[in-house]
Amino acid sequence: MKRVMRKRLKQDEFVSTLTKLVDLAKKWSKQLIMGATVVVIVILAVLISNAIKAQAVKRDSRILGDILEISTQLNDSPEKVAELEALAGNGKFSRVAYLKLAAFAIEQGDSGKAKSYLEKVKDNRKDITYYQAQDMLAQVYIGDKEYDKAIAIYKTIEEDGQKDYTLDAILFHMAEAHEGKGEREIALEIYKRVQQEYSQSFYGFDASKKVAELEEKK
Repeated sequence: MKRVMRKRLKQDEFVSTLTKLVDLAKKWSKQLIMGATVVVIVILAVLISNAIKAQAVKRDSRILGDILEISTQLNDSPEKVAELEALAGNGKFSRVAYLKLAAFAIEQGDSGKAKSYLEKVKDNRKDITYYQAQDMLAQVYIGDKEYDKAIAIYKTIEEDGQKDYTLDAILFHMAEAHEGKGEREIALEIYKRVQQEYSQSFYGFDASKKVAELEEKK
C-alpha cells in the first residue's frame, strides 16, 4: 500500500512539474518568439552588412586598378586624360588619380594644369599621398620660379613633423628653392643639415655636392 502511495505521489509531482513548465512556456511564448526574431534580424543585418562591405571593396579595387591602368596609357593615348579625370572625381582614390594626372601634365610641360590637379588634394587626410602631392606642387612652383610658395609648402611639411614622407627630400628641395631665389647662404645651411643628418641617403650625397659647389662660389 505504501509503495502504491509513493508511486502515485511521484506521478502527481511529475504531472505538476510538467504542468508548470507548460504554463511557463505559454506565459513566455511571445517573449521567446520575439527574442528569436531579434536574433534572426541581427544575423541577417550582419550578413547584409558584410555583403555590402565586400561589394564596396570589390568596387574600390576595380576603380584603383582602372586608375593605374589608364595612367600607364596616357603617353600613348593622351585622350584618356578625360577618362582618368572622370575616375578621379571625389572618390576614395581621387588623390591617386590627381597625382597621376599631375605627373602627366608636368611631362607635357603644362605646369598650370599640374597645379590645378595637385591643389585638389586637400589636407583633410595628411598621409603619404598628400605629402607627395605637396612636394610635387612645390617643385612645380620652383619650376615656375614661384620660390616663396614652394618654401612655404616645405616649411609647413617640416613643421607637421610627419613620418610618412622622408624629411631629407623635403629639406633638399627647400634648399633648392632658396638657392633659386638667390638666398645662397640659407640654401647652404640647409644643404649642410641634409649632408650631416642624412649622410647615407641619396639626398645626403647630393647635398654634399651642393655644399662643395656653393662654398666654392663664396
